[in-house]
Amino acid sequence: MLFDPSPPLFPADWAIAWGEDVYGLWQACEIAGVRQVMRWCPPGRFLMGSPPDEPERGDNEAQHEVALTCGFWLAETACTQALWQAVIGDNPARFREDPEHPVEQVSWDRCQDFLARVNRLRDDSLVLRLPTEAEWEYACRAGTRTAFSFGDALDTEQANYDGNYERTLPVQSFAPNPWGLYQMHGNVWEWCADWFGDYPAGPVLDPNGPADGASRVLRGGSWSVGGRLLRSAYRRRSAPDSRFDFIGLRLAGG
Repeated sequence: MLFDPSPPLFPADWAIAWGEDVYGLWQACEIAGVRQVMRWCPPGRFLMGSPPDEPERGDNEAQHEVALTCGFWLAETACTQALWQAVIGDNPARFREDPEHPVEQVSWDRCQDFLARVNRLRDDSLVLRLPTEAEWEYACRAGTRTAFSFGDALDTEQANYDGNYERTLPVQSFAPNPWGLYQMHGNVWEWCADWFGDYPAGPVLDPNGPADGASRVLRGGSWSVGGRLLRSAYRRRSAPDSRFDFIGLRLAGG
């Protein structure tokens, strides 16, 4: 059987709280004294990329079927400044009005240092990492096929984009998507694990991106860009050492 639809053991050894709500299974862990809620993303198939008739689509969004044979946990929010500072001991962010704002000005390389420290701090079975690009889009879509997880249109009551607020906002400022994940559209771009490259021509199983490259994948859009860049399928890239006030990260595990 290709997919194991059963959820993980529940509660897991790393959880301090757990439950199930209208969005699905969730568990909370404690990292350096900061609580982080993780959402379960079950195994499944989806169409990655965009259909030819989607407005504003890019040439690098060729639609193809992806099968994810293992479920995974994904943080319900982008990593906050509070969590980053608790682990690393400093706050690189530009927008520091509230520790619940997402951390930004973090490079992909620096995120690897952060993840290594996180996993050294925790003595349990969940290894935290960046999501793959396929995992990220699968979770962003949350079972939808529209341009955004909220439909084919987006406004500033649903996401932080286009400079409307001219800064980041706290990580739970808008309603979550159908799987309980906050601000997969807008606020900050989120690093993925993959090198950036062309999509495969046909169906693919558990993709991890190219073996090497020059740039890492960014997803989700940010406070500073137009709405078309927040589409679920939109892809962006940047060098692994890039640091900007519109780039952050989101934890994955499993």
